[in-house]
Amino acid sequence: MREAIRSAIGQLESHLVETNWTTAGPMPGDPDWSGGTVFRDEREVAVAAPSWALFRAVCRIGGQRGWYADWLWKIRGGLDRLAGGPGLRRGRRESDTLRYGDALDFWRVVGVDQDRSLSLRAEMRLPGEALLDFRIGANGEQDCTLRQTALFQPRGLFGLMYWYAVLPLHGIIFRGMLSGIQRDAVQIAMRERAG
Repeated sequence: MREAIRSAIGQLESHLVETNWTTAGPMPGDPDWSGGTVFRDEREVAVAAPSWALFRAVCRIGGQRGWYADWLWKIRGGLDRLAGGPGLRRGRRESDTLRYGDALDFWRVVGVDQDRSLSLRAEMRLPGEALLDFRIGANGEQDCTLRQTALFQPRGLFGLMYWYAVLPLHGIIFRGMLSGIQRDAVQIAMRERAG
C-alpha cells in the first residue's frame, strides 16, 4: 500500500497522471455519420517551420497567452460566464504543454497526437456541441501546413441560429488565431536554431 501511495504521488508530481477531477463529466465524441447535422468551418495556412515547432505553438494557445484575436474571445468568455459557464477564468495547467483531459479556459483537450494534432471540445454554454481541431501536415523538414477545423452540432433552432450568428466572426477570430500560431511557430524554430 505504501508503495502504491508513493507511486501515485510521484506520478502526480511528475505530471504523469492522465486524468483528475477536472476531467470528470461527459466527453461526447460521436462521429459525424452517427446522426445529426454537423457544421464545419475549415481554414488552412502554410507555415515555414518544422512540425514540432508548429505543434508547440498550437499547444501554447489560451491561458495567460490568450487566443490572438483576444478581444472577441474575451467577449465570448464574458457571455459564457453570464450564462453560467466557466468563461476564460479556468486558464490552463501548464503554459506550454497540453495533455488529454486538460482544461483550457472553456475548452477541454480531447485529443493529442504529438507534433500532429490537437482537438478541443467546448465546455462553454452552447446550444449544441463544438469541437476545435488542429491538424499539422509536414511538407518537408522546415515547412508544414496547419489545418484548423471548427465543428458544431446544433441542438434545435437556437443551435442553428447560434451557428449562423457567429459564422461571420469566425473569419476574424480564426484568421487572427492562425496568423498568431504561424508567427509563434516561426519564432520558436528560429530560437531553437540560434540556441
